[in-house]
Amino acid sequence: MKYGPRIGFMLLAVAVAATGVVSGCANVPLRTEASTSGIRAAEESGAAKVPQASLHLQLAKEELEAAKVLAAKGEKEKADSMLMRSEADAELAVSLSHKDAEKKEAMEAVERARQLRKNNQ
Repeated sequence: MKYGPRIGFMLLAVAVAATGVVSGCANVPLRTEASTSGIRAAEESGAAKVPQASLHLQLAKEELEAAKVLAAKGEKEKADSMLMRSEADAELAVSLSHKDAEKKEAMEAVERARQLRKNNQ
């Protein structure tokens, strides 16, 4: 019986520590850096000028705002999911805007080649 009070004290200490950890996790701030930087990159790449990219840029912005609202309500898992969607849409907007720019460059190169061919004949 000499271990009884020690075990009770240890169980109480573990319960208090676990409660502190769990309550501390509930107040973890939402990490929006990746979404925000992805949106900024999409804006800088000219996504607003490309219709498909513009759509995904707008979705990314809306999903980021929805994630903030969900986090404020305490729905961390849903907020994290919405953040991942926002990051994905921002990345897609960047890719689509780059694709459009590359397509324009290729068309210009083809046109220059046609002009050179025409001038050499």
